[in-house]
Amino acid sequence: MFCAPKKAKRRQQQGEGGSSNVFSMFEQSQIQEYKEAFTIIDQNRDGIISKDDLRDVLATMGQLNVKSDELEAMVKEASGPINFTVFLTMFGEKLKGADPEDVIVSAFKVLDPEGTGSIKKEFLQELLTTQCDRFTSEEMTNLWAAFPPDVAGNVDYKNICYVITHGEDKEE
Repeated sequence: MFCAPKKAKRRQQQGEGGSSNVFSMFEQSQIQEYKEAFTIIDQNRDGIISKDDLRDVLATMGQLNVKSDELEAMVKEASGPINFTVFLTMFGEKLKGADPEDVIVSAFKVLDPEGTGSIKKEFLQELLTTQCDRFTSEEMTNLWAAFPPDVAGNVDYKNICYVITHGEDKEE
């Protein structure tokens, strides 16, 4: 189920979904949200995200002792200065490897023969920690924080699939 990186890599090599215009990869509302995030990170408002910008924004979030080499590594993920277009391209590259939402939902449906749209937390946790690219306990904690099960212990996998492919929760 979660062992499809080779297929995703093959699609990338074949150029599927590759557009020269990064703005065509996102809906207008997503672009606006990324622009707001960029503006928050660009603390000195010069249009470029620098190490100092990252240090300042991380400090506002309580990360006070970030090492200079860590900040350098973050900035070096880009091929040059990080303006908004580069920032958007970086997010596009991170999201491009994900399968389409319907493919991911179909994989979960195999685990949901009744078609309820949810699966038991314990079952999903067992799969994710024992199969393929195994999740660590920290990754599981993060998963449950982002997608808490309902009172019956069921996890809404359709919401997980939506967030994987769109990067945000559905508007309810």
